[in-house]
Amino acid sequence: MATGRKNNDTDQPQLDTEREGQGAGVPATGNLFFAAVEMTRMPMVVTDPHQPDNPIAFVNDAFLDMTGYEEAEVLGRNCRILQGPETDSETVAEIRTALAEQRAVAVDILNYKADGTPFWNALFIGPIFDSRGRLIHWSSSQMDITRRRMSEQSLRQAQKMEAIGQLTAGLAHDFNNLLQAISGNLELAAHHAAGHPVLESAIERASRAAHKGGCLTQQLLTFARKQRLDPRRVNLNTLVVEFSEMLVRSMGGQVELQLDLHPGLPACVVDPTHLQMALLNVVINARDAMPQGGRATVGTSVVQDARRTDAHPLPAGGCVVLWVADQGRGMTSEVRRRAIEPFFTTKEPGTGLGLAMVHGFVQQSHGRLEIDSAPERGTTVRMIFPVAQDRAAGAAPPAMPAVRTGPDTATILLVEDSEDVRQVADHYLRSLGYQVLAASSGEEALDLLAHAGGVDLLFTDVIMPGGMNGLQLAERVRQRQPGLPVLLTTGYMDELASQGAQLPSMAVLGKPYRRNELAESIRTALGRTPAPAGQEG
Repeated sequence: MATGRKNNDTDQPQLDTEREGQGAGVPATGNLFFAAVEMTRMPMVVTDPHQPDNPIAFVNDAFLDMTGYEEAEVLGRNCRILQGPETDSETVAEIRTALAEQRAVAVDILNYKADGTPFWNALFIGPIFDSRGRLIHWSSSQMDITRRRMSEQSLRQAQKMEAIGQLTAGLAHDFNNLLQAISGNLELAAHHAAGHPVLESAIERASRAAHKGGCLTQQLLTFARKQRLDPRRVNLNTLVVEFSEMLVRSMGGQVELQLDLHPGLPACVVDPTHLQMALLNVVINARDAMPQGGRATVGTSVVQDARRTDAHPLPAGGCVVLWVADQGRGMTSEVRRRAIEPFFTTKEPGTGLGLAMVHGFVQQSHGRLEIDSAPERGTTVRMIFPVAQDRAAGAAPPAMPAVRTGPDTATILLVEDSEDVRQVADHYLRSLGYQVLAASSGEEALDLLAHAGGVDLLFTDVIMPGGMNGLQLAERVRQRQPGLPVLLTTGYMDELASQGAQLPSMAVLGKPYRRNELAESIRTALGRTPAPAGQEG
């Protein structure tokens, strides 16, 4: 029987229109029917339901071209030869039911060509009756709709990611503000809890939990492609070698890590830090797939298969691949299909965000993710990136904004709408030796600036209630003090992405941040190497 699924397939039961000399007499129009089938450009198959197992009686050249079979390889065989390991059994059952009831059926089905290549087949099967209403043949028309199915699948995935991204983005700012207040106050409490082991231990555990909460939010934003990337020209071989010590440590004692690096690999343009985290996620998955030990290989290569490049599609100019292969238990087709879905996991415990985050990062980097796996045959994950164009090389870094000359202790205009977060940031800055002007809104900040006469740096949240966000405030402040250093902070980077042209002269500090991270960001924004007096108290 044929295999099918709504609206697609090349495996199908076909009609039997008897030719002269085949069984009971055929109307004179029978030969005309076969001639018409042979001449049509649409792949066609005719089967004979009067023979055991409803074998193929006729195929046209279009069918042979589509499937890669020779005519002698298909005649006399059932259409199920087109079925394979991932052909949907429910679709096959739907076709068989239609055949048993002698009625037409239209399905999409995953079939396989002669060389084993899977393709989506839009299949229509219809019965052919003689003038007395007796079934004489099954006829099926087919069409390779693989590209359409891939486009539809990509659209569904994009819509799913957009929905989760919107949900995450709506929560990220407020959630990271809460985490900033929690982690900041815990850090302050830890300073005063010195010498009290019970308090120190409790604060440390709470701080770790707050840090994990921040990482979880970042994973969600990464999956949803909402994080801000800092792409640079990167050689994947160099990145892997420099990161190999961390990868080896992540493997533990039972799993061996090998490198297989392609010599002379062209560069690509990616965020190296996020790529390292993506690679670490995949390597940890490989380790977990081999609980009894084994070998994992991290390698690089160049995409040379034009079909793979066309299938994704990727920008012209060639592609490089960073891949991880393991000897683990592998995935079933269902698990592999859902592997990049958020919150889908086979681990206990597990968040189900590891490969989702990797997929989001690779997509945002204009690349593609491939996963090959089968039960007991291991898994290979490939991150494919376009080769860097020559014009991407040698891009000069943005000039450091000028710093206002004045006393050694700088004055910072702090703008933060959350009172809890503002108090933490104010305490951090003052403990670092800076003078602070604190405001809860952009409008209040401009009033303070008017009375102060000038500041050395603007440190502002990006998303604030009211009519002025942090980017708009920075523009207004720089109208008064051209070249003023600006440090932005946010728990949600999406708004920054839409303002990319303004960002080269503005540093960004993600929430939640620690005191030492704030200190380093302030020094970098001010263009100063030494710390102000009293910084590390």
